[in-house]
Amino acid sequence: MNFADRLKQLPATSHLAALQLLDAQGQVVATIENRPGQTGSLAVYAALAAQHGGRITPEAAALGLQWYAEHTADAHAHPGKHPNIDRLVAWAQGSASHQVRLVEAPKA
Repeated sequence: MNFADRLKQLPATSHLAALQLLDAQGQVVATIENRPGQTGSLAVYAALAAQHGGRITPEAAALGLQWYAEHTADAHAHPGKHPNIDRLVAWAQGSASHQVRLVEAPKA
């Protein structure tokens, strides 16, 4: 399944302003915002966290690489081009889990 088709199967994230990834000490190591160019990553990370107890575990990271589909191969070919995928590559190879904090969008 390609990335666009996968995104259609993931839960909506329109209620989110962003998603923060935290290290073991609770410090924010990355933020994925709900804006053009990041909405797909926001959906992937949010769905992974929902399936893995609010965390991105190494197993969740490996699944995320499958969900990114054709973009994962492009990330391997061009390190740095897809930082949200590069992060999952590193995390899939490690043993740490990273907590996910959802940041709700302001109510209209």
